[in-house]
Amino acid sequence: MYARRALLVAAATLGALVASSAFRSATGVLMEPIESEFGWTRATTAGAVSLNLVLFGCIAPFAAALLERYGPRRVVTIALVVVALASAATTAITSPWHLWVLWGLVIGAATGSTALVLGAIVANRWFVARRGLITGVFSGASATGQLLFLPAIAATSEWAGWRYAALIVAGLALLTALAMGALVRDRPQDVGLIPYGAVPGSSEAEAVPPPTVSPVRAALSVLRSASHRWTFWALMLTFFVCGWSTNGLVQTHFIPAAHDHGMPATTAAGLLALVGIFDLIGTIASGWLTDRVDPRLLLLAYYGVRGLSLFTIHSLLAPGVEPGMWVFIIFYGLDWVATVPPTIALCRSHFGLSHSGIVFGWTFAAHMIGAGLGASYAGWVRTVDGSYRTAWTTAAVLCIAAAFVCLSIPRDPAPPVQAAPASPSPAPDTRDAEELTFT
Repeated sequence: MYARRALLVAAATLGALVASSAFRSATGVLMEPIESEFGWTRATTAGAVSLNLVLFGCIAPFAAALLERYGPRRVVTIALVVVALASAATTAITSPWHLWVLWGLVIGAATGSTALVLGAIVANRWFVARRGLITGVFSGASATGQLLFLPAIAATSEWAGWRYAALIVAGLALLTALAMGALVRDRPQDVGLIPYGAVPGSSEAEAVPPPTVSPVRAALSVLRSASHRWTFWALMLTFFVCGWSTNGLVQTHFIPAAHDHGMPATTAAGLLALVGIFDLIGTIASGWLTDRVDPRLLLLAYYGVRGLSLFTIHSLLAPGVEPGMWVFIIFYGLDWVATVPPTIALCRSHFGLSHSGIVFGWTFAAHMIGAGLGASYAGWVRTVDGSYRTAWTTAAVLCIAAAFVCLSIPRDPAPPVQAAPASPSPAPDTRDAEELTFT
């Protein structure tokens, strides 16, 4: 019974992660048709994508606090409805600022509430056993879903126009919102169950009460406390590079870059879909390994391999798919978001279970800021140089640097989060001002 209900919640969460990500994944396909129709430059469309990515990440820590206080069911359902409405409204754009508001501002903020912090919180609440594996499934399936949508979106855009492709995403988001509201409950205790793998009567089987502080205050309090540790900054820096080299560079610019070399957009979209398939395998394997291997060493390997692969991509792009490109697709796919399970595990072990979701939210914010800057930087390089060569090389160097930063994370975590001691003197109710500290 426990396993069946937990898996049902996990399946609905997967659907929400995929649906909220689908429109963002479409941007690489839709950039050129929109530019062609309106005569806009690559810098204009890439700027809207950058705003989307940055907001998607910056909302994450506050979304994590919202999810902790109000529950995934309510927050995610509302966010998906907003995504559906904004995706549909995108079909009526006529000016660049319309694109920036809908693509960048509204959808970026709404999808930020259903980012990978959602998967981290659901895994923490519903699973004790196999938590790393479930986190890997969430991470891999959401990224794989994004990339698998690309061929269908590209084909729809080519056959019927980019507006129909946007409407497909709107419909998917709305259907997923209905499923989320009908199937998901915030905690297993809400339906008389305990987390999968928890021992009845143990502390893990008891529901953690929602925080009493406001979501904004909770997110900022955790940031203040966590920022005193090098581990926090190391995770922020490495995840910044992760976002730069995946969502920002490859997901946004791989299709336009391949088109520069004469490859059809549908072929390039198909290659990204294959990245998604191998990503699912790699990230689930990473989750399994995270339960067994030092997460720091996993991150060292992941960033190192990614950097080496990026050094080769410019020479591999061609009108057709050369054998070397298949090697890149396989290796980059296996490594796409394999970094997520060990990063979440380090957040949990160094900062405590109850606040690891918010800590990961801040880390994820760095990921998407990196993605936004990476997307804008690559668009600028393409505009100035007429080629993406410098963009690929820059990302490769950043990945190699990130691999070495991972080794600076302490092996043994410091004591976890605990509440600040209460004031000994009588005072008015200041629960909303209470801060969380790391000792």
